[in-house]
Amino acid sequence: MGKEIRTQYGLIHISKEVIANLAGIATTECFGIVGMVSSRIFSDGISELLGKEALSKGVEVAIKDDVLQIRVNVVVGYGTRVSVIATNVIENVKYIVEKHTGLTVDKVDVYVQGVRILD
Repeated sequence: MGKEIRTQYGLIHISKEVIANLAGIATTECFGIVGMVSSRIFSDGISELLGKEALSKGVEVAIKDDVLQIRVNVVVGYGTRVSVIATNVIENVKYIVEKHTGLTVDKVDVYVQGVRILD
């Protein structure tokens, strides 16, 4: 279930999939992000980078009290500063999702699932 917004012209329904896609695109735009991984990592720890068509699988969206809570699962580049990258991801995801949906983002959690060497 997504979020429904009533206007004087009718009803707007924004699905969680759309919000997750926006968050995924905003995440991969950030410097130092190698890619995203699924939030359902296999039990043996093997994770595969998601392609551009499946970015929403690396994002979890929860809607509580008319605000969004977003979790992104990322792989960062080796030699980069994780705290700076995570802060950049949080700010960019919050800005992009709020700008395109008009909804309020309460928090963005960044889960670093791996490190890869940048090409």
